[in-house]
Amino acid sequence: MDNNGTTDPWPEVQINALIQLLAYLKESYKIPQANFIGHMDYAPTRKNDPSRFPWKTLADKGYGYWYDGVLETPPVGFDPKIALRIIGFDVKNLDAAIKGFKYHYIQKDVTSATLTDEDMKILYAIFKKFL
Repeated sequence: MDNNGTTDPWPEVQINALIQLLAYLKESYKIPQANFIGHMDYAPTRKNDPSRFPWKTLADKGYGYWYDGVLETPPVGFDPKIALRIIGFDVKNLDAAIKGFKYHYIQKDVTSATLTDEDMKILYAIFKKFL
């Protein structure tokens, strides 16, 4: 992938080539949909994902998960740290995990390690896909 990761749009030709590669890897190695994650999901203190990466496009093709349009308020007692761990984030440094989550799914206000009510709804929606 060739992109500055901050301002340039992701060229469709690159995303299509990535989808072809992922299809090959998914089939060859029998990789489950949930196991397609980003660098910051797995190692949020060591790796940085590019901003505005088209994760939803990949999820729509079966590579990772994305949230649906209708979001629910999480139930009382919903623990974001446990949810982040279950969806694949390393939570040893919770602030880094939250920032990684925001890079991947929120794609705005990525410097804050605080989850808004909307962020929590998105986290809950993705968490439910792993149950």
